[in-house]
Amino acid sequence: MQFRVHDTQSAPEESRPVMEAVKEKYGFLPNLFGVFSHSPAAAEAYASIGQALEKAALDPAEQQVVFLTVSAKNGCGYCVAAHSTLAKGTSMSDEVLDALRNGEALPDERLQAVARFAAAMRDHQGWVPEDELKAFAAAGYGERHVLDVITILAMKTLSNYTNHLAGTPLDDAFAGQAWEGGRHAA
Repeated sequence: MQFRVHDTQSAPEESRPVMEAVKEKYGFLPNLFGVFSHSPAAAEAYASIGQALEKAALDPAEQQVVFLTVSAKNGCGYCVAAHSTLAKGTSMSDEVLDALRNGEALPDERLQAVARFAAAMRDHQGWVPEDELKAFAAAGYGERHVLDVITILAMKTLSNYTNHLAGTPLDDAFAGQAWEGGRHAA
């Protein structure tokens, strides 16, 4: 099966409003949405989760830690490149970004707690060992943060798996952050 990367003209009519909104927000239409457009439900779900995260307790840098941790663990080169680019627009330091991309411990203890918890959630499919939950709480995070991490995991499952199946080509906007650290390097 080969997934076409639609533009706003070739996409199914039901997907076009989401695609137009994404294009307006980012100044271009990411190829991921060109693939998502095959399913208006997938396109809208991804965009809606992104919009909902504006209400998250995790700040933008913490959110990018989760996005990058999960995407790297899932071997999604497209998402690691995209979120590396987006992380540059947050308070995240280059040192933290480099460590995330290289699968290394983060030089910021609080962000390391976020990365560790996100990895535990992904690795244990939600059955996080009690010591991991306690460590996350000890770093100052609570129930709302846990649910924010789960929300991002849902979002990354949708995009990472889609990119794996579709072989979504990397957008020029993300090419400067291309990543080949996954099992199935792009």
